Order: sequence, then C-alpha cells, then structure tokens
Amino acid sequence: MAGDKPPPSGTNGPAGSRDQELAKRLHDLGDRLAVAEKARQSPSGEAGAGDKADASSLGSAMRLAGEFVSGVIVGAALGWGVDQFFGTKPWGLMILLLLGFAAGVMNVMRAAGFVRSGSRK
Repeated sequence: MAGDKPPPSGTNGPAGSRDQELAKRLHDLGDRLAVAEKARQSPSGEAGAGDKADASSLGSAMRLAGEFVSGVIVGAALGWGVDQFFGTKPWGLMILLLLGFAAGVMNVMRAAGFVRSGSRK
C-alpha cells in the first residue's frame, strides 16, 4: 500500500502528489473537527444548543402524540356512546374508532406542517 512506505526522496510522481493531497485533506479535516468541538462546548457550562434542541424535539413529539391519541380516544368515546344509545354494538365503536384514528393521523399531519389547516384568511 502506498501509505505504508514513505516515498523515495526526489520522486514526486502521481502517487506522491496524491499522498500530499490526502495529507492536506486530513489536516483540514482535523482543523474543522477542532472548530466544531469548540463551537459545541459552552464556555459558561450552561445547557448548550443541543440540549435546547432536544427539549424542543421532545415537546414536539409529545404534542404530536397528544394530537394522535386524542383523536383516537374521542372516536372511541363517540362510538361507545352511539352503541349505547342506538344498540348497534359493536358497529358504532368500530366505525367511529376508525374515523377517530383517521382524524388523529390528520391532526398529526396538520401539526407537523404536512397539510394546510382548513381555515384561510
């Protein structure tokens, strides 16, 4: 392998220039890693930007989960009520549970910004 042996002195063929280019790229990568590491560390010891991003991501995940679960629960409750009132067990629960599931998915997509909300100004 070319990296195992040092090139003979006085020869700067294509392999020598390639090794120099690789060494320069390795040095540049080391510099960029050092800069990134300094930027990641907080000088005051407080929570860094990564911690804030994690908290924000957790909040978004909790909101999306709440949107989905609330749609399913409301659908199930309405289905159970319809079944009790009209005596249609288990069809009301099954149909409205599926509609609640679809509403939950739609709420999650709307909250995530994949679907526009229905109200326009």
